[in-house]
Amino acid sequence: MTEPMVRANETTVPVMPCVSIEETLEFYQALGFEVTYQQARPYIYLVLEWSGFALHFGTPPKNIDPNQEDAGACLVIVDAVAPYHAEFTRAMRATYGRVLAKGRPRITRYKPGASRFTVIDPSGNSIIFIQRDEPAELEYGGSKHLTGLAKALDHARIFAEFKTDDRTALRVITTALRRHGDTAPPLEVAHALAHLIELAAALEETDGVDEWRRRLNALDITDTERHQVAEGLRDADALHLWRTEASPEAEAAGAL
Repeated sequence: MTEPMVRANETTVPVMPCVSIEETLEFYQALGFEVTYQQARPYIYLVLEWSGFALHFGTPPKNIDPNQEDAGACLVIVDAVAPYHAEFTRAMRATYGRVLAKGRPRITRYKPGASRFTVIDPSGNSIIFIQRDEPAELEYGGSKHLTGLAKALDHARIFAEFKTDDRTALRVITTALRRHGDTAPPLEVAHALAHLIELAAALEETDGVDEWRRRLNALDITDTERHQVAEGLRDADALHLWRTEASPEAEAAGAL
């Protein structure tokens, strides 16, 4: 009898830990997932489906700490990430009355042109949606083709978008502004200050926002450039912080 051959027709199914069945079901159903399998005994096993993919969950290991947000992960490769982010944020607003952008569970911010975003669930799992044509080799730590403040902004983007580390991103931009803020082009400074406002809102640490807002509104940039900077501020709280005491020129431009 001939032994069967190994053929390239495999399917991998990661099973992520589920700390609470109730919280997991509530969150994913709020996003629009359908529960296609549910079991609590003799061990936990859940399957939730949305569009063309499924997420599987099982019994968590002992001493797991969801607050560490390192429980498990799943990559979801898609043609375009923006529609997925739009659908999930729409579902959050419908269920919770707001986008869950802070704490846990949450969804990370999406900026136009970004190639990924992450959903962090109640158990501390990360569901990372990645655009299929994302570059195979990403320049972590700032592009080699950039310098000064522009390089720091790219560095911060990597921390915020790829590592979901807003605190380090904020520290990178703050340090870069001290070093390069006086010599960098005004538009770069505007983007840096806007990012600081957004990150501070996400971290709920807004002590420096008044000063950043004052500097931002005092910059000598055009109405079009001011609108461009405002378009990058997708976090609703950050936009609210900038709107307070906004300059008449910015409001006239429709940027704020």
